[in-house]
Amino acid sequence: MKRIAIFASGSGSNAENIVRYFSGNDEIEIALILSNKKEAFVHERAKNLGVPSYTFSKTEFDEAELILETLQQYNIDFIVLAGYLLKVSAPLLKAFPNRIINIHPALLPKYGGKGMYGDRVHRAVMEAGEKESGISIHYVNEHYDEGDIIFQASCEVLPGDTPGDIAQRVHQLEYKHFPEVIEKIVRRKFN
Repeated sequence: MKRIAIFASGSGSNAENIVRYFSGNDEIEIALILSNKKEAFVHERAKNLGVPSYTFSKTEFDEAELILETLQQYNIDFIVLAGYLLKVSAPLLKAFPNRIINIHPALLPKYGGKGMYGDRVHRAVMEAGEKESGISIHYVNEHYDEGDIIFQASCEVLPGDTPGDIAQRVHQLEYKHFPEVIEKIVRRKFN
């Protein structure tokens, strides 16, 4: 059984979708949810799903010692960032080489980097007059949104779309593809 930790900073809708997808899976389990925000709704979702969740400060995350101890305690094999806003620290990258992935709500390399998340991304896409947007699932490295791209899927951006309209289409892509891609990567890495 391969065990995954999800890192999330917000409401946790992607985290919940991933947990539900792997519920009952004999080979892959979502064992833990971590957040940098005590008030993040992802903790409520985790509680309702029966998944342990913890909050860590930015300092604890950057230093990574307590995080690594917790990941080891739960026998974590792989990390998924699902709406996690902090840059992953060097000790964590070293402990999980090519075993940390992220989802970004745009077609990288466009509209990535520090501060580019959520509606900020969708607004930038809209204001640039793009005809499409989408999702990028990528490995995490020491730079925001610059790790090797694993998978992309696109959706139309229609005239008159608001950032909310774009977000809705992008969320549909996230919910459909992210769990499937996680499963493929984990199976490939550990089989």
